[in-house]
Amino acid sequence: MSDPLLRFRPEFPILEHTNYLISNSLGAMPRAVEDSFREYTEIWSTRGVRAWEEKWWAMAFDIGNLIGELMNAPKDSVALHTNVTQCQAVVASCFDFSGRRNKVVYSNLNFPSVMYFWEAQRSRGARVEMIESDDGITVPTERLLKAIDEQTILVPISHVIFRSSYINDAKAIIERAHQVGAHVVLDTFQSLGAVPVDVQALNTDFACGGVLKWLCGGAGTAYLYVRPDLGRKLKPTLTGWFAHEDSFAFETGPIRYAEPPLRFMNGTTNIPGFYATKPGLEIVRRAGIANIREKSKRMTARLLALADERGWRVNGPREAEKRGGTVVIDMPNSREVCAELLKRDVLVDWRPRAGVRFSPHFYNRDEELDSAIAVVDEILSTMRVAAR
Repeated sequence: MSDPLLRFRPEFPILEHTNYLISNSLGAMPRAVEDSFREYTEIWSTRGVRAWEEKWWAMAFDIGNLIGELMNAPKDSVALHTNVTQCQAVVASCFDFSGRRNKVVYSNLNFPSVMYFWEAQRSRGARVEMIESDDGITVPTERLLKAIDEQTILVPISHVIFRSSYINDAKAIIERAHQVGAHVVLDTFQSLGAVPVDVQALNTDFACGGVLKWLCGGAGTAYLYVRPDLGRKLKPTLTGWFAHEDSFAFETGPIRYAEPPLRFMNGTTNIPGFYATKPGLEIVRRAGIANIREKSKRMTARLLALADERGWRVNGPREAEKRGGTVVIDMPNSREVCAELLKRDVLVDWRPRAGVRFSPHFYNRDEELDSAIAVVDEILSTMRVAAR
């Protein structure tokens, strides 16, 4: 079967010598990043401090809008930070937890880093209610919706669960939150770039994520979308000079907030990260997320079938519309199998209470899935012989 997305495969050097099935953790580096970094060092070495006014200051807008385009965000509604925990901290700083509406509702399947952050907000008066998953794979939607009530202020929730690749019913969660006057912080780290995200259709209040996974943008750049009507009135207290209305006035005293997206930024931005980020974003845009999603559903279905043939447990959704870009397989001795796969240049990862995560992306070939599972067969066979 012809696969038009494979025309982008030569853009990723690591694919020449590894079976790269770990894009849910770190996307493959585009070849053009080397040129991008050369541009960074060239402007720094030749223009010095003038680089700020000639290019660097505007990069926060340029990269933010490029990310925003991929999730149908209005122009200038995406601020940039270094990680998702920081993004959610900026959101939290916009709200007061000392009143009756102080409840924060989320699932125990959220990524632990943001969970740690929200638990720490108890010291600010936040009343945290964590909804437990029954199976470690899916979020109990009805129970979550019931917990969102008139005392709820924020619902920080993952769009796609990192451990199982389960797609949360974001629309239902957002609608329920809005019915009772609460706000949703939608973590799209495991969705944007692999699963379509439309922040305007969802009407989410906030969306955040990073570029290092499915967007192939490397570490150090995270994004925070703020719905424009909120962006014009919220006042984050986790702030800094980039958020000031006249940054270069260097005024003392309280901040005068800039317009979004700068309003939701704080200190000096990660310029090298921006240079690393742009090539991957441009490739994903050219490939088209709808096209990527269709290929992803097909490839993850193939992985499911390969696991089923062997009787291995799959700790993730079987329905394509509820499954993100990862298939989590808990074969025998899964942790040891993962370690052996890495030694053989089959790049995957392992998570506790889950198994080995296989995450093909648009640049992968179908036969790489077959090859990876064949290597697992070989590893398990060797283990059985050694155990005799």
